[in-house]
Amino acid sequence: MTTPGEVERTLRAELRGEVDFGAAARALVTMDASNYRRVPLGVVTPRDADDVAAALHVCAEAGVPVVPRGGGTSIAGQATGVGVVLDLTRHMNALLSVDPAARTAVVQPGLVLDRLRDAVRPHGLTFGPDPSTHSRCTLGGMIGNNACGAHSVAWGTTADNVTELAVTTYAGTAHRIGTGWDGAPAGLRELVGAHLGLLRTGMPPAFSRRISGYGGLDALLPERGVRLAQAFCGSEGTLGVVTEAVVRLLELPPAPALAVLGYADESAAADAAAGLLPYRPLTVEGMAEDLLGAGAAAGGSVGAGGAGRAVGLPRGRAWLFVEMPDEGAARAVARGADALDALVVTDPARQRALWRIREDAAGTATRTPDGRMAWPGWEDCAVPPARLGAYLREFRTLLAAHGLRGTPYGHFGEGCVHVRIDFDLASDAGVARFRTFSEELADLVVAHGGSLSGEHGDGQARAELLPKMYGPDVIRLFGAYKDVWDPAGGMNPGTLVRPARLDENLRFEVLPATPFAREVARCVGVAKCRTTESGGPGVMCPSYRATGEEQHSTRGRARLLHEMLAGEIVTGGWRSPEVAEALDLCLGCKGCLSDCPVGVDMASYKSEFLHHHWAGRIRPLAHYTLGGLPGWLRLITRLRAAGAVNAAARHLPLPLPGLARERALPQLAKRPFTRGAGAGAVAGVPGPGPGPAVTLWPDTFTEYLAPEAGHAALRVLRAAGLDVTVPRGGGRICCGLTYLSTGRLDRARKVLRRTLDTLGEVPGPVTVLEPSCAAALRTDLPALLPDDPRAARLAAAVRTVAETLEEYAPAWRPPRLDRPLVGQTHCHQHAVLGDAADRRLRERAGLVGEPAGGCCGLAGNFGFEPGHHEVSVACAEEQLLPSLRAAPPGALVQADGFSCRTQIAQLGGVRARHLVELLAEGLTD
Repeated sequence: MTTPGEVERTLRAELRGEVDFGAAARALVTMDASNYRRVPLGVVTPRDADDVAAALHVCAEAGVPVVPRGGGTSIAGQATGVGVVLDLTRHMNALLSVDPAARTAVVQPGLVLDRLRDAVRPHGLTFGPDPSTHSRCTLGGMIGNNACGAHSVAWGTTADNVTELAVTTYAGTAHRIGTGWDGAPAGLRELVGAHLGLLRTGMPPAFSRRISGYGGLDALLPERGVRLAQAFCGSEGTLGVVTEAVVRLLELPPAPALAVLGYADESAAADAAAGLLPYRPLTVEGMAEDLLGAGAAAGGSVGAGGAGRAVGLPRGRAWLFVEMPDEGAARAVARGADALDALVVTDPARQRALWRIREDAAGTATRTPDGRMAWPGWEDCAVPPARLGAYLREFRTLLAAHGLRGTPYGHFGEGCVHVRIDFDLASDAGVARFRTFSEELADLVVAHGGSLSGEHGDGQARAELLPKMYGPDVIRLFGAYKDVWDPAGGMNPGTLVRPARLDENLRFEVLPATPFAREVARCVGVAKCRTTESGGPGVMCPSYRATGEEQHSTRGRARLLHEMLAGEIVTGGWRSPEVAEALDLCLGCKGCLSDCPVGVDMASYKSEFLHHHWAGRIRPLAHYTLGGLPGWLRLITRLRAAGAVNAAARHLPLPLPGLARERALPQLAKRPFTRGAGAGAVAGVPGPGPGPAVTLWPDTFTEYLAPEAGHAALRVLRAAGLDVTVPRGGGRICCGLTYLSTGRLDRARKVLRRTLDTLGEVPGPVTVLEPSCAAALRTDLPALLPDDPRAARLAAAVRTVAETLEEYAPAWRPPRLDRPLVGQTHCHQHAVLGDAADRRLRERAGLVGEPAGGCCGLAGNFGFEPGHHEVSVACAEEQLLPSLRAAPPGALVQADGFSCRTQIAQLGGVRARHLVELLAEGLTD
């Protein structure tokens, strides 16, 4: 028996790519985006097809299974395995060539779909299949799952758009397959010839989304042209490894238009979808009002159309999004459809906004209305479009019969329904219900002539139930088909044929029953954190964007925490070095809290981990220096030593212990904010106004480092007529942020209790200038002190300056600045607070432009800690620094966060100011 160590050594000797059998590498690929978990032997990242062949040959000789893996976004478990995982994304990710005249491209399997689409867009071309994970899924994964997406109603599945494949089998043999028998493995032609009758009459009725099993096997019939490459698509890594593909490109319509049709309910929309197909739409997507979530609640109406009107949709309780090649075609659909109401949109920006409603609504499907998690497993069943309405009605009835909840949506024009369901997969009873429901739903799908998978593959979630759909003869043929390609059975065993049970290998069964484990399990692996596209307001995940390493993505960190709690691979518990290394580059930006579809809060998980990791031990120096910053600043002020500290910081030849040598320390204010914040104590600051009472929070950064922002806030708020007071107590009032970010949770609780005692009850809103402090007070404070009612009251009172002015001084008009604006939106403001009120305030003040999205990269203590400077700069270079270089003449630079202003000063060489400072200067002018 070959040992894992021998396999690893042989692979290292034979391959040029990386071979990693370590705990961290294995932990990162135990799961995909499904409910399943399997522990691999090791991970190989081949550099080219020769490496793939060598790896497969070594594994075949050792009898070790192999699983090819792309973006790891499969939702049925097919991208997990117990042998060697081939990570094809690191090196084999190139677009090898594009032929615009022939409308083809040659790609490697690890190429992300959006990179292909970006490259061919200048030629007016695109790749037709476009699954929702287009920003991180790979072409190899799409071929493996026969991915489809919204436009497949017009442009087909991945199988329809692949013309040739280079495939290497388990023993290391290379095949080049396309149309005809050339390149086929020995025995395949004979197998098909012996089963022509079964392929012609024994398969379920064909429709566009019959993806389950080896559902494309009938493409090998002579009358269908013996399309070997098409039949290979959808094989889920069970036949061989794709090392190269020739794909077909399609012409992009120059001016597509969107018809949004409103219907009385979901059934009416589903019944209508098939009738729209004669119009030759590009997409027919459907959703009902229960998917709008917060948007529906905002509408405040339970009548037909209330939720839709709240988010800009036409009247109705369910909608079809029908994209057409041009405006005339869209208007023809709107006229001809038997809809309750209709809207035709030609403006591209408005179309994108409406599509975002549909895409954002899809994110809410991961939660039930009461906040419970909903899980994959029956994500994409499909029935013939004419059967969709009847199927959905029975599906809803089946859910109710089992006491389950889920919100269907999806590709109504092809009868494909996406839904996540609130299964209890942590208890024996819940798992038993999961199995019973799965069996009954499979029967329902088959009764309607449907496919158990409509685009995402079967994997472990559905392969066990394929006999219900295909019958024993076809299932035996599937087994023989796999055996021709993979006689040793080493390619992704347990998937599609001779499958594992659908209720084994569940990823939840290894976790302890603790609140933290439930939080970590929230990550479902859809990998939105792995996107590298820049621009826009999104923040997640800045460290992954900088390094490109899975362990630095939100998903990667969640996987390592999952395995730490499981204790099988990552065995160090809370002292795990693997988890500590991955979390070290987490900036604590909280971008995942808002940008992750399921609201993973890695900043909080990091705090919890550090709390346990360093319990009873001496911490890194940075935890005491930067993590204890409020206490140090208070002490320096008491000693009246700010001048001496500033001089030392400017002239010391060496950096302070525990701080990055690349960073200069910010200068301390000579006079703390609260010493000059009394009414009339500062020149030009008016006294309290006659309006509502407002408390201005003296956060640590404003108090000791940027009092000018505090004085500007006093001027603006009082000019707006508000009765502003600043609490007494100076540095004793603190949100605990620096203690939270370094995992000193006991200290944070002590500081927050002291703060509540010092502050007392506040009469109205609490205006907080520093976004990170406002976010900590709004979310972390009540989480840390759940039994103290004062914490909840203070959290509810927290407002930004813009929110305060909008809510409590709505008639006030800000000064007109009429200047262009650049800068940085604080990541905590984006993730926790939101900036809608700030945008409206800037618009009223005549500020044109938007601060950059993303993360500035300094992120509080992160950029000052040793070993973080390179990543800190890389984060700034993504959006912030380019925006500063491209700023128009005379542009004002805004950054409400002190860290953002420091990063801009140190890397950009310009001074940024808080929005309230810009407004205060306008008042002076």
